[in-house]
Amino acid sequence: AKDYELRQYETAKWVSTVIRGETQKEAMRQGFWKLFHYIQGKNEKEMKMDMTVPVTCLVKSGCTDFKISFFVPFEHQDCPPQPTDSNVFIEERKAAALFVRSFGGFASPEKYAEEAATLARTLRNRGQPFHEDFFYTAGYDSPFKLFNRHNEVWYFKK
Repeated sequence: AKDYELRQYETAKWVSTVIRGETQKEAMRQGFWKLFHYIQGKNEKEMKMDMTVPVTCLVKSGCTDFKISFFVPFEHQDCPPQPTDSNVFIEERKAAALFVRSFGGFASPEKYAEEAATLARTLRNRGQPFHEDFFYTAGYDSPFKLFNRHNEVWYFKK
C-alpha cells in the first residue's frame, strides 16, 4: 500500500533494557546509553560491537514501561556476549509479519504516537487484523543527522 508496507522479519536476537516510570523521551535516553555501554564492551567478553539500526522502543497502551532495543550485529547473532549490567538482556524475537509506516524528520514520542494512530486507522479501514495494544517505534539515524531522516512505527500482524 502507498501509506504502509507489510514486512516479514526473521527470528533475530536483540539486546534490550526496560526503563520503568519515566516519560518515553527519558526512557529512550536512559535505555540508549545502557545499550550503548553494552556494545562498547560492558559485556562478559568485553567485546566492542558496531552500532546497528534500528533502535526500537516498545510502547504499550496505558503503560509507563518502555523496552528499548538494539539489533545484535549479524556476526554476533549466533552467540552474543552476555551483558554485565543486570538491567540489560538478550532477547530473541520470533519471526513475524509487521505493518510498517515510515516518516521523516526528528521523531518525538508525540510524533511516533500520531504516526502509529494513522497506521492503526488505515489498517482498521482496510480490514487488516493487527495487535492494537502495542507498537514499536524504530529510529534509524544518529541525532547528528539533520536531513533525510528515517523513522518507522510497527504493528504486528495478527
